[in-house]
Amino acid sequence: MTRPGPLSGCTIAVTAHRRADDLIASFERRGAKVLHAPTLQIVPAADDQPLIEATRRVIANPPDDVVVTTAVGFRGWVEAADTAGLAADLLTTLESSRLLARGPKARGAIRAAGLVEHWSARSETTAEVVDWLRDQGVAGRKIVVQLHGLSDPALQDELRAVGASVRGLEVYRWGPAPDPAAVERVIAQICAGGVDAVVHTSAPGAQALLDAAALTGQYDALVSALRTGRVLNACVGPITAGPFAALGLEPLVPDRFRLGALIRIVTDRLTDDNARSVETAFGQLVIRGAAAVLDGVVLPLGPGPRAVLAALVAAGGDVVSRPALLAVLPGAEDVHAVEVTVNRLRTAVGRPELVRTVVRRGYRLAVESAGVPT
Repeated sequence: MTRPGPLSGCTIAVTAHRRADDLIASFERRGAKVLHAPTLQIVPAADDQPLIEATRRVIANPPDDVVVTTAVGFRGWVEAADTAGLAADLLTTLESSRLLARGPKARGAIRAAGLVEHWSARSETTAEVVDWLRDQGVAGRKIVVQLHGLSDPALQDELRAVGASVRGLEVYRWGPAPDPAAVERVIAQICAGGVDAVVHTSAPGAQALLDAAALTGQYDALVSALRTGRVLNACVGPITAGPFAALGLEPLVPDRFRLGALIRIVTDRLTDDNARSVETAFGQLVIRGAAAVLDGVVLPLGPGPRAVLAALVAAGGDVVSRPALLAVLPGAEDVHAVEVTVNRLRTAVGRPELVRTVVRRGYRLAVESAGVPT
């Protein structure tokens, strides 16, 4: 029998476009089911004539400083220059400029091109880069800023306000979701508690999820699901978390702003959720977004049986009345629906004795040790 992964039974929504394959593979190796719904997509500008013309202007009029905001953007710029036969001239030009990296990934891309950064931001934020330049004094200096998906007029305006001549360079841009219907379905799953976690890797992508929810009439339900913690909302760093923080939400953010750290903290949080697990007479029972795990075996559940089982787990072996179960049962109108759902639940888990009837009172889980009579 294959040993279940730590995330067996979990459903995780991934909103990222870039590097989504790495995230998906990592979560799937740990046993999770992944729903991939990119809320935006990266549209390369490598074949765009404006980028090539901008590169020629950089070569003809070398900048004093170049702000490298993303690794993918810097690599894309060099690759586009190479396609146009301009790579050697561009690299020679950049050698004479101060290269300022927004963080370690941007720094790594600079070094991979055979160049050396002059300085790198510790916080991995554009704001720190702007502060550093302002402190250094940039009056009269020519600065090129490699933009990261969205134009940032505020950043450029801040530098212009202290006397710099600033040019933005767009290597790629954010385009609309490749599959809006998939995004709408994932939002509905989040609102219904059908996923255990939703994971974001960019601020524009996070904002796009909120925007898509508003367009489909699910905004309030989405914010409620994220605010209550019913669904774990995880972001790779504080910048990515910004759109949620602006709403007073507190996403889970790792100490190190890396995909590996994000994967670890999501795994740790989901496997350490004692509020959704209980020891039963048949082994540990854990509630997941669209399933339960009983003694290491994943049991897919529909919304109704899952809602009833979650209420029983939360009660920890105490009796839950039929009216109380009716209140959590989606779309149900009378207690007969509770009885039908309990029967479906017993069939789904394959252990009918797990859910025990307490005459005239309701139902409870069999949490006593195996072999001990009720």
